[in-house]
Amino acid sequence: MSETINTAAQFPSFEKPTVQFNEKGWGPCELPDTFKDVPYQPFSKNDRLGKICDWTSTSNNDKKYQNKYASTFGTGNQYAYYHEEDETTFHLVDTARVQKPPHQRGRFRNMRNSRSGRGRNARGGLNTHGHGMTTLNSKNVKARDPRRGVGKRFGNRGPPPKMRESSVAVRADWASIEEMDFPRLIKLSLPNIKEGEDITTCGTLEYYDKTYDRINVKNEKPLQKIDRIVHTVTTTDDPVIRRLSKTIGNVFATDAILATIMCSTRSNYSWDIVIEKVGEKIFMDKRDHTEFDLLTVNETSVEPPTDDDSSCNSPRNLAIEATFINHNFSQQVLKTGDQEAKYKFEETNPFISEDEDIQVASVGYRYKKWELGSDIVLVARCEHDGVLQTPSGEPQFLSIKALNEWDSKLANGVEWRQKLDTQRGAVLANELRNNACKLAKWTVQAVLAGSDQLKLGYVSRINPRDHSRHVILGTQQFKPHEFATQINLSMDNAWGILRCIIDLVMKQKDGKYLIMKDPNKPIIRLYDIPDNTFDSDDSDDGEGDDGEGFQQVYNYANNSNKI
Repeated sequence: MSETINTAAQFPSFEKPTVQFNEKGWGPCELPDTFKDVPYQPFSKNDRLGKICDWTSTSNNDKKYQNKYASTFGTGNQYAYYHEEDETTFHLVDTARVQKPPHQRGRFRNMRNSRSGRGRNARGGLNTHGHGMTTLNSKNVKARDPRRGVGKRFGNRGPPPKMRESSVAVRADWASIEEMDFPRLIKLSLPNIKEGEDITTCGTLEYYDKTYDRINVKNEKPLQKIDRIVHTVTTTDDPVIRRLSKTIGNVFATDAILATIMCSTRSNYSWDIVIEKVGEKIFMDKRDHTEFDLLTVNETSVEPPTDDDSSCNSPRNLAIEATFINHNFSQQVLKTGDQEAKYKFEETNPFISEDEDIQVASVGYRYKKWELGSDIVLVARCEHDGVLQTPSGEPQFLSIKALNEWDSKLANGVEWRQKLDTQRGAVLANELRNNACKLAKWTVQAVLAGSDQLKLGYVSRINPRDHSRHVILGTQQFKPHEFATQINLSMDNAWGILRCIIDLVMKQKDGKYLIMKDPNKPIIRLYDIPDNTFDSDDSDDGEGDDGEGFQQVYNYANNSNKI
C-alpha cells in the first residue's frame, strides 16, 4: 500500500466553475460587486470612437456627416465623443511655398487680348485673376474682399455669429409652458377682423408743416433738439385703461406691445412682455426700467452692428440715437408756437395734471376696441403724432417716424446723399432689408391707430463719426394699408399670431406670465413666473414713468453738442 501513489497529494484539486447561461441575450446575468454604481454607456460595433488624426478631412466635409461620431443608441452624455477643431497645437514644419506650374490653357488667348487691346487692362485698368490679387499699373496689390469680415481667418465660411444676450435673465423658478417657432407662427391667419371702434380720444395734436415735403439732399435742414416730454406709459399704469377695464373688453394692451407681438416673426433681437391673467381678463405690460421702447438699428441686416458699448456704433448706442432722432423729427416737422392752431380731442392728456407746467410732445391717444371672436374683445391705446388739414377742411391724422443713416460703409448700405433724390426706391428697399422689423411695427401701429398717412423722414449724420449732429435729407409718405402690402405684411397673419398667444394664456390659471423672444433662435417662449417677479418696493403707481430706455435718451440729448 505504501507504493500506492496518492494522486490527491501530487495533483492540485480543480473545481468546475459555475457558468451562467443568459437565455434572453448575451453577457453576464448578474453584475459583480466591483462594477456596481459605475456608469454604463451602450456601445455598438458600428460606432466610431473617434479619430487621432485625419489629414484628408476638411471642416466643410464634416457638415454632411455631423452625427458620424454619435452613438447608435441615442444621445449619451458621459462617454459621447465631441469633435472639435483644435489646431493650435499643430505647427507646419515645411514652410516653403509650392510653386505651381503655369496655367497653359488660355495663355495664347490672354496674350492675344493684351496685344489687341481688348482686355480689361489694355489701358492700365484693372485685371482681376480671381485669386485675391489685382493688377494695378503693373503692380500686384491685394484685392479688398467686398464682404466685410471675410478673410483668411474664417475662409469662405464668414465670421462666426455673435451670441446675443436675452432681454431678461431666465430664473430657476420660471416654468416653461410653450415654445412657438416662427415657421408655425407665419402660417397662422385670422381674417375678417374689422376696423377698430373708437371708445374715447385724448390729447392734443399740432398740424404738419408742409414745407418739410420740399426738403431734398441739396436743400437739407438741420435736425433740432426739441425739449418735450414723451410719455411711454404701460398698460396697467394707464388711468383710462383702468377705467375702461371695468366695463369694456377682456384683453388690454398698447399699440407698441401689440405691434411687437404681431411682427414677432421679423425680429432678431430678444424682447419680452409681461402678461397678467386675472379671471377672464388679460393685461399685457412691458417691464419697468426696460429698453422696450428703444428703436433697433439694422436688426435684420445680414451683418448687424456688433461693436461693444464703448463705440457709438454699438447696437445699444445706435438704438438710443435712433430713438432720439425719431422723437425730435416727429416734433420738428409740426407747426409749433401757435396755441390756437391745434387739434384737440375729447379729453385732455391723461398723463399730465392741470397744475403741471411742462412741455408735452404732440400726441393724440385713441382708445379702440376690436372683436377677435370667441367673446374676445381687445382694448388698446393707439397714438397719432400729427394732423394735416385737407383742402376740404377734414383732418388727416399722421404717424410720423424717422429712418436714420449712421455709416453707409459699415452698414453695407446705400449712400443717401448720392441716391436719395434720384433712386429713393433703392434707399427704401435697402432700409426694408436692414430694418424690416422696425418698419413693420411702425406700419402696424399706424394701421391700428387708423392713421391716414405714414410719414417717413430720412435723417443722416453730418459726419459718420459724429453721432450728435444730424440733418434731414428728405421725407416720404404712404398710406398704411398700401405700405403694408408693399412690404409683404399680412394683417391676417398679425391678428393670427396675437390670437394664438391670447388663447394660450386664456387656458392657463390666474397669475403672471412672460413671453420672450429667444436671442439667438426664431422661437418665442411662454413662461409661468411667480406673482412677485419684477415688483419693486420703491415704485409708485407708475404714471408717467418713462423707463430706463428713455432716461438714456434724455442723457444722450443732454450730452449732445449741437442737434
